[in-house]
Amino acid sequence: MREFQLIQQFFQREQADLLLEEKAQASVVLGIGDDCALLQIPANKQLAVSVDTLVADVHFPADAKPEDIAERALRTNLSDLAAMGAEPLWFTLALTLPKNSEYVSEEWLRSFSRGLFRTANHYEIVLVGGDTTSGPLSITIQIMGAVESHQALRRDGASIGDFVCVTNYLGDGAAALAVIQNRLELNDEHQTYLRERFYRPIPRLLESNLLRGIAGAALDISDGLVADLNHICEASDLGAVIDVENLPLSPALIAVSDLQQARRWALSGGDDYELCFTVSPEKMPELAMLIAEGKIHASVVGEIVAGSGVHCELEGELFELAVQGYQHF
Repeated sequence: MREFQLIQQFFQREQADLLLEEKAQASVVLGIGDDCALLQIPANKQLAVSVDTLVADVHFPADAKPEDIAERALRTNLSDLAAMGAEPLWFTLALTLPKNSEYVSEEWLRSFSRGLFRTANHYEIVLVGGDTTSGPLSITIQIMGAVESHQALRRDGASIGDFVCVTNYLGDGAAALAVIQNRLELNDEHQTYLRERFYRPIPRLLESNLLRGIAGAALDISDGLVADLNHICEASDLGAVIDVENLPLSPALIAVSDLQQARRWALSGGDDYELCFTVSPEKMPELAMLIAEGKIHASVVGEIVAGSGVHCELEGELFELAVQGYQHF
């Protein structure tokens, strides 16, 4: 199958069935089919742009279901928009597919596109272009969103005395990978939950929208809490202390027999795609109200301090980590 036939059959036609037409008509002047897309940026907003590449057997198992691979690829990219407090608008897709393999079969491509557009439709984001080529299986998504001018959540806004907070639970991503790789045995309910967390992480877009005006600094946790919080510390020229006892662990992670391993996954396992953010003492009542109203699930796990780096403590003692987080190289 030639490139343009592939695009038309699996990525242009599929989108026509699922797309929210009003959003596309309002912002996409020219979409798939030309050399470039022409896009209309909403008035009085700034464009947020991010790109990530997912490589088979590095970021996902090569033998995973195509729908699962597609959903994970788009959802993890959407998490970057959530980290900035941006509304999803458009994305491009570059697919590298091995020649003469199952990945270029109609069955695989149709399943992949089905998962991709199910997620795109759910989060109201439009595919506006891309590319296909042959080579080792990888997926590159460039994602674009809009945020009110000068209202983006950034990494450089932390202050001494801020509380360090996270959404939902930590450590599920690393535990899920251990389940997928048959390194961890849990009951069926916990395994199903963890697999869902791995392949369909929830980008915290609603939460980030609520946190604008409350959070001082923010990012999403992809490489692990310690590694990613350190990015906030470096950008803000400060340090942080994490209280290991306050780490929010899911029932599935609590079921892991080795509590210290569960805590290490929560601190440095990565692949959680939750938000880590800082809140000043003055703003904490606003966050507490959102939590009490059930609008956001968040926990305080530490504090921003003078100095540099991220230090973990358990019952007043230093909690050592052999690995600080995911290493890209």
